[in-house]
Amino acid sequence: MTAAIEVRGLVKRYGEILAVAGVDFTVERGEFFGFLGPNGAGKTTTISILCTLTRPTEGTARVAGHDVVREPHRVRQKIGIIFQDPSLDTQLTAWENLALHARVYGVPGSVWRPRAEELLRLVELWERRHSLVRTFSGGMKRRLELVRGLLHNPEVLVLDEPTIGLDPQTRRQIWSHLLTLRRETGVTLFLTTHYLEEAEQCDRVAIIDHGRIIALDTPAALKARVAKDIVVLTTADNQRAADELRQRFGLEPMLVDGTLRIEAERGDELIPRLVRELTVPIQSASLRRPSLDDVFLALTGRQIRDEEASELDLFRERMRLRR
Repeated sequence: MTAAIEVRGLVKRYGEILAVAGVDFTVERGEFFGFLGPNGAGKTTTISILCTLTRPTEGTARVAGHDVVREPHRVRQKIGIIFQDPSLDTQLTAWENLALHARVYGVPGSVWRPRAEELLRLVELWERRHSLVRTFSGGMKRRLELVRGLLHNPEVLVLDEPTIGLDPQTRRQIWSHLLTLRRETGVTLFLTTHYLEEAEQCDRVAIIDHGRIIALDTPAALKARVAKDIVVLTTADNQRAADELRQRFGLEPMLVDGTLRIEAERGDELIPRLVRELTVPIQSASLRRPSLDDVFLALTGRQIRDEEASELDLFRERMRLRR
């Protein structure tokens, strides 16, 4: 069976700027695949290539068996897209937005109307189908975009930061509906996000940084790379405490967000020892298992959730939008 997405040696340059630097990956049919990375890492550029919005400089990409350069029309028929920014017509009703989408994709009324009803009921919007979209909350608009993205029965649903800007409760609701839709339709999901808890739900995750995939595996296998416990300390003087942890205890603490992050084999034994023996007063201490953020930190020395786009990244994005 043909893979849902096949990418080989994918490169995208904007002048002297290398946005995507030789990416390779395969997404199987029905898989929930996550593309995890900070702003400016190359996630959106890769999605733009997969959705035929941007041509690659080098390499190949196939979606549902079709080449994105040679067969862009066939690719567009096989994908549904939910971008970061809302793209609904707020002057139309929910039903009118779906009717417009169906017309663009050439889906006959005998097909799209019953499917629209089924999907609207799944996301609890059926009773609001004749309401103007401008009266919808942010979460309702996202749910309607999910329905629209699946209306023409795509094989792959591309989700580019689908819950960005939404509050935590609404984000949880969106994901509940999205996973229900996946279960009911069997669609392949390709997600880009920097929300770590969203990536935890994926079957596999590729971590991308500076245009290169630096790790690709299941969330559990990725976290197993950081096999130790994570101890997080707040002290009266973190810099002095870090020096002492290195010199007296042979540890390698990292300063992260005003705390000291330590990897330890037995964190439950280390914390009481540090409370007793560290000369710098400890104000708080916590112990947890590794997360995907810890994986990214171990691979790059930076946290993914707080990474901001650099001037180079912002210029790259402006160039992308001008294509």
